[in-house]
Amino acid sequence: MKDSISCPICHSVGFSNFLTCTDFTVSRETFSVLECANCNFKLTAPVPANIADYYQSDDYISHTSTGSSLINKIYIFARRFTLNWKYRIVTRYSNTSGPSILDFGCGTGEFLKKCQDENLQVAGVEPSDKARNLALAKLNQTVVSNLDELPHSEYDTITLWHVLEHLPDLNNTLEQLKNKLSRSGTMFIAVPNHRSEDANNYQQYWAGYDVPRHLWHFTQTNMQTLLKNHGLNLIAKIPMKLDSYYISLMSEKNRRNGELSPFRFLHAIYIALTSNLQAKKTTDYSSIIYIIRK
Repeated sequence: MKDSISCPICHSVGFSNFLTCTDFTVSRETFSVLECANCNFKLTAPVPANIADYYQSDDYISHTSTGSSLINKIYIFARRFTLNWKYRIVTRYSNTSGPSILDFGCGTGEFLKKCQDENLQVAGVEPSDKARNLALAKLNQTVVSNLDELPHSEYDTITLWHVLEHLPDLNNTLEQLKNKLSRSGTMFIAVPNHRSEDANNYQQYWAGYDVPRHLWHFTQTNMQTLLKNHGLNLIAKIPMKLDSYYISLMSEKNRRNGELSPFRFLHAIYIALTSNLQAKKTTDYSSIIYIIRK
C-alpha cells in the first residue's frame, strides 16, 4: 500500500474521510474514499501495490467479450449501440480530417474495431494481457501495453472511455497523452460523476466508485481544473445517459448483497431514470464525456 498521498488537482496533503466502500467485484475488502480539504476532490485510499490483481474477475466486463450474469449481458447488448454512438460523437467533434485514432485503455478492442471498419488508422493501449490479446486478435493492428511502445508520435484523435479514473500516475499520463495529440487533434475523456443523483442515492454502494480500481472520483469542476492545469481546453461536454442504468443496476446489486430481484431491477431502472431527469436541470449526469483540444 502507498504510505502517503497528495491531491492530484491542488497537491494538498490534507484529507478527510468521505465514504467507506467495499470492493464488490473481487476482494470484498473495504477502502476509503477521501476528500481533499482544499479543493474537495475525492480519491481512493489505500491503493494496493498489487492493483492488477483487483481486475482478475470474470465480472470485470471491460476485460472480456462475454457475460454470464444478466447485468453483464445487458451491458454487452447496450455496448453494440454505444459503439456507434461514440463513433458519431468522435466524427462530429473531431477538428481534423486526419484518420489516426488512439484508444487509451482500449480493453478488448470493440471501439477500435468499429473505427477500423470505418477505415480509420487505429492503435490501442491496454495494460491487461488478457484484454490486449483479445483486442489484437480482433484488430490485427497495433495494441500495446503502454504509451512508450506506440509506433507513432502523434494522433489526430485520442479517446479514454472510462479509463482516466484508473490511472495511478494521473498527471504524468495526461501530459503524455497531450503530447501524443496532434496540433489540431481532439481528445475525448469519459468519467463517472459522483455528483449525480444515482450516486447520491446509492452512496457507498454506488458502482461508479468501484474501489479500488477507480482511484479518482471526479466532478465537473474537478475535471475542468485538471484540464486547465495541463493547458487543455474544454470544448464541450456530452452526457452518457445509458450509463446511469447500468451503474444503477450494479449499485442495486451491491446494496442487496449480490441479489437482484425483479422488483429491485425495476427500482434500479427508476433510480436511473430519475437521475437523468434531475440532470436535465443540474447537468450532473452519471457519466460525462469531456471533449478537449490543446
